[in-house]
Amino acid sequence: MLEKVLERKSLVTKLLVALGFSVLTGVAAQIRIPLFFTPVPITGQTFVVLLTPFLIGSWSVLSQTMYVALGVAGLPWFSGWKAGLSVLLGPTGGYLVGFIVASLFLSKHRTRSYLGTVVSMLFANFLIIHGLGLTQMTLWFYAKGSNPDLWKLLSMSLLPFVPGDLVKIFLASSIAVKTLQKE
Repeated sequence: MLEKVLERKSLVTKLLVALGFSVLTGVAAQIRIPLFFTPVPITGQTFVVLLTPFLIGSWSVLSQTMYVALGVAGLPWFSGWKAGLSVLLGPTGGYLVGFIVASLFLSKHRTRSYLGTVVSMLFANFLIIHGLGLTQMTLWFYAKGSNPDLWKLLSMSLLPFVPGDLVKIFLASSIAVKTLQKE
């Protein structure tokens, strides 16, 4: 719905909308539950990341790129009010890159079908976001001279997040399909 409105708007308006969704991602990043056994907290970011492509289409890619770029440049809106290149290179940096890639994927694979939307979001969340998150965490551990086994990596980067991610996916899918059906 918002995407249809954006088609008739100026470039400045489109950039401001993309920035607005970057801000929403930054706000959702502060909804966080730290876990004592992993450097990755539970956050609200993925809800915004998964829903945004269904609201503003391909502008969601720019939105997430702005979120990551401005955070790396020093705007403290990553989870826990963090900022800087060290976050991108740290154990959670792969998730941030995953937000951009997932936005691209979802903006290209939108559907009005609830099941299709759920499947797309499952793919984007678990294979793209968590896949890149797991990859970065592995590299981070190796850079620190540690060599954790796959079970430890999965228990730190994926398994604790499955229940909450499923709730976010089903909720975001419901909103997305209702929004697309109104177009």
